[in-house]
Amino acid sequence: MAVINESLYLGDLVKYEESHRYSRRQELVASGQNLGLGTVVGRKTSDGKIYALNPAATDGTQTAVGVLIEAVDATLLDKDGLILARHAIVADKALVWPAGITNPQKITALTQLEASGVLVYQSA
Repeated sequence: MAVINESLYLGDLVKYEESHRYSRRQELVASGQNLGLGTVVGRKTSDGKIYALNPAATDGTQTAVGVLIEAVDATLLDKDGLILARHAIVADKALVWPAGITNPQKITALTQLEASGVLVYQSA
């Protein structure tokens, strides 16, 4: 029997968000990135654009500001994307972290998300 691998859906990630799209914020994702649903993101201070979280950076992208709730292919140019930025709950297993992130860096990012109102719950 063949094995079928399904990609994640929005319902796999978002467990709660406030009504009337209050939890969501439209952001400009910087070019040169192809980010998937559930990517933890930071905002570069110099240009105000969204980038994949980079815990080793010192340009603002080391601070988690939200979680992408749609895939955004900004490989060639900046593109609009939606993030959960406040008053929401997401599943930990659906989050996309940068390669090589350490446990202390992940805990720091989770604390930053919680401070902005995005709670991360352990999922089964």
